[in-house]
Amino acid sequence: MKHPPNIFFYFLSLLVFFSTCIQRSLTEGVDPDEAKQLRDEVREMFYHAFDGYMEHAFPLDELRPLTCKGEDSLGGYALTLIDSLDTLALLGDRERFASSVEWISKNLRFDINKTVSVFETTIRILGGLLSAHLIASDYATGMKVPSYDNQLLHLSEDLAQRLLPAFDTPTGRIPFGSVNLLHGVDENESKARSHPGGGTLTLEFGVLSRLTNNPVYEQVTKNAVRGIWSRRSKLDLVGAHINVFTGEWTQKDAGIGTSIDSFYEYLLKAYLLFGDEEYLFMFQEAYRAVMHYLYNDPWYVEVNMNSAALVWPLFNSLQAFWPGLQVLAGDIDPAIRTHAAFFSVWRKYGFTPEGFNLATFSVQYGQKSYPLRPELIESTYWLYKATRDPRYLDAGRDMVASLQYGARCPCGYCHISDVESHKQEDHMESFFLAETVKYLWLLFDLAAGPDNLVENGPYKYIFSTEGHLLPTTPEIALVNEHCSYLGAFCRGNDVRHRPPFNTSDGASQSNGTRFPLSWGPTSFPSDPTSHESGSKSGLIKGLCPGLTHGQKFGISYQAETVITHEAPPTNHQEVSLVKSHSVVVISNPKPEVSSKKDGRDIQNPSPASPEVTHPRNDDDLQAYG
Repeated sequence: MKHPPNIFFYFLSLLVFFSTCIQRSLTEGVDPDEAKQLRDEVREMFYHAFDGYMEHAFPLDELRPLTCKGEDSLGGYALTLIDSLDTLALLGDRERFASSVEWISKNLRFDINKTVSVFETTIRILGGLLSAHLIASDYATGMKVPSYDNQLLHLSEDLAQRLLPAFDTPTGRIPFGSVNLLHGVDENESKARSHPGGGTLTLEFGVLSRLTNNPVYEQVTKNAVRGIWSRRSKLDLVGAHINVFTGEWTQKDAGIGTSIDSFYEYLLKAYLLFGDEEYLFMFQEAYRAVMHYLYNDPWYVEVNMNSAALVWPLFNSLQAFWPGLQVLAGDIDPAIRTHAAFFSVWRKYGFTPEGFNLATFSVQYGQKSYPLRPELIESTYWLYKATRDPRYLDAGRDMVASLQYGARCPCGYCHISDVESHKQEDHMESFFLAETVKYLWLLFDLAAGPDNLVENGPYKYIFSTEGHLLPTTPEIALVNEHCSYLGAFCRGNDVRHRPPFNTSDGASQSNGTRFPLSWGPTSFPSDPTSHESGSKSGLIKGLCPGLTHGQKFGISYQAETVITHEAPPTNHQEVSLVKSHSVVVISNPKPEVSSKKDGRDIQNPSPASPEVTHPRNDDDLQAYG
């Protein structure tokens, strides 16, 4: 049962709200001229890191920015260059974009004896190649490469074929976490896998299916999503780790951060990109459960997926994508409050640590680092896009200052190994160029008067979880036409006086958050400077009847661990806003350490034995009660 916040929590939340208002009144906001200067500064940040990589690390995977050397971290195939391709295009750098596409077309090969992460290879390499292909092959983007002849698409298909053996598992759906590009899945491959890897492949594989007219890629990834979702609990919650042999949950902590974040992200974005209502149904049910069981306004906690008992009062940095996702879903008000809470942690330390303990209001032991993550910056961009509130430009300016003074090093930008001491670490993940500086640049370009592929190009774009640009072209978004955008509004629809959602058939009320049973037309206020809560509205146009996903699609759920296939469809499910399904799965061995993006370097120590320090008397942090 969810407990209401206590008086102490409420009081401290008000305190941080008023202190934030006072601080904003005393701080000079970012005007258009400064926005242009900041945009140019972020552009220089990108080239400082990109040129450092090309000079000192290429064609190895990633740059070591302190010692100006390179390292192979994923597969040994110029990872950072591939991850950076669409950022080069976004910045309008035709020369370097074209030369990079030409080099990759001639030199990249995947017939190598390397065992790679299915998840990381998909979001970074496959997504990077597909995005660059769609830009380089299309005159309408203004970045057409004259010599280009679909080489990146052919490479994408070759890579996807080498990843397909990962889906040949006893569950028949949920893939292995790793695969050898030459020999397939190793016989000693781990049976337990990180959750988002199985549910965060739909955009890239789905786009590849649409471009090649080969449905197998889209089908195996959709089956993986169904396989995970069919094993959710009766509370509509999913865990963090699952066994691909038995379908049992090996870690039952349900949250929105580490090991789970991009699963939610891709449910909504797969609907937005492909128009497939099944993804929307799953997202609606999953979102209701999150807002009911995990949301302790303005923070999110981790609970047991079966009982909803609190297990982990922790803000981890990967949760920071959530307000941006809420913008895409049209639930703006809680996104604003949560972003303010998350940003208060950034202001306190200059960066967000991997883990911040909400019980002690201190950095979580063993989770002190900041590996240049983009998630809070991403949400800042989306909230500014939705509201035009200048507070988000101020936040972006603070983030630029933190990166410039704390993370900049001789050849690029360094991980921060300890947010309290700002000690630097000799590593720069490729997502710094694919996402972190990309979202900062988009934020300030939007304020300065946008002139870029995303804002002024021929298509609306969906951002992958690695920040890659996937356009809603007719070739990809083949299903019914729907408003799939994303921080703007549905042009041609006069919906200014309509409510955000059609809630005539009921809506769930979870901690003050209304979420629809059906999604109505969408708009943002005609005055871009307005950010009253009443003017916010959803971003999805389309009709979704008030049925559960199981009722509409006949997907029912695993009753016990020994079952490894879906039970026959049932018509007896009760219609309920949050609790609408029968039981799920079981078992609780100790979790494995997640790898790379959705758990990079996060150890998940036991919540029963963290290193506890005394809370700080700090007015600019929102309290957890």
